[in-house]
Amino acid sequence: MYNYNEITFKTSLGNIQLASKNKEIVSIQFTTKNLKQSNLALLNKAKKQIEEYILGQRKLFDIKINPEGTEFQKTVWKKLYTIPYGKTVSYLKLANSLNTSPRAIGNACGKNPLLIVIPCHRVLSIKKELTGFSALGGIITKKKLLKIENIKI
Repeated sequence: MYNYNEITFKTSLGNIQLASKNKEIVSIQFTTKNLKQSNLALLNKAKKQIEEYILGQRKLFDIKINPEGTEFQKTVWKKLYTIPYGKTVSYLKLANSLNTSPRAIGNACGKNPLLIVIPCHRVLSIKKELTGFSALGGIITKKKLLKIENIKI
């Protein structure tokens, strides 16, 4: 059994909890948990980069990640990771590129353990509408993330 290391910090979007295992970030989630500090360099580096992103000062992340999920989920997340900052893609387009259904893409997005870094918030309906967002705060949080990237909806 591996030990997880965690940090929880306050942002303008709400509290964010990061977790690492084996020198890789395995979870980035919005949370209602209390603040928690860490002396682990990896967690503090990831925290700093997320804070820079929220302030509009960072477009790419330079942290080691290892999302835990099924092979299909990992395939979807890898594809999501390639969506450029400030751009969006539809569930349908992603589904077609992976030979699957928009619903399957949506389900994988809903299980994304690395919010912000794996940008599931950049996936919209074919009509460019905000549909589900399973993170704490739901669609309101998704809107805020898109606003950071100057994406107009």
